[in-house]
Amino acid sequence: MSQFFSRRLFILIPIMSILKFIFKSKKVLASQESFDKQYNLTDDEWKNKLSPESYYILREEGTERAFSSHLNNEKRKGIFYCAGCNQALFSSETKFDSGTGWPSFWDSIQGSIETKVDFKLIVPRTEYHCSRCGGHQGHVFNDGPLPTGKRYCNNGLALKFIPG
Repeated sequence: MSQFFSRRLFILIPIMSILKFIFKSKKVLASQESFDKQYNLTDDEWKNKLSPESYYILREEGTERAFSSHLNNEKRKGIFYCAGCNQALFSSETKFDSGTGWPSFWDSIQGSIETKVDFKLIVPRTEYHCSRCGGHQGHVFNDGPLPTGKRYCNNGLALKFIPG
């Protein structure tokens, strides 16, 4: 049995590396034409605008530690906005406790996000960004509640919450 796994891994690892190279996702940043030109900022301008932690997540596609965001336990009614450009991304009505340690939503506000395929962990995942500034928010999975069955797993430092 162990020979089967070692042969399989011997073949699978190079194949996945080649696929990762072929399907390498493009960085989705605010400098892309599809994003609002008002948010076509230089790295230095983004660094001045954001905290170092938010910059890492929004501009370098990083991830915060699970259970580190105070927004994970936010239960009030309101809107969750992009921390980079203040675009409304999620309503509190779509927030749910996924148990993953990150604020999770079953739907986004229409037109507020853009997606791309991410191969950073070799297995393809769907990454999403703010449609206005291109700021990285998180990943969307197909294990959420009805009615969409989606789980938008968001970095809390990429969001601002305004109760209302």
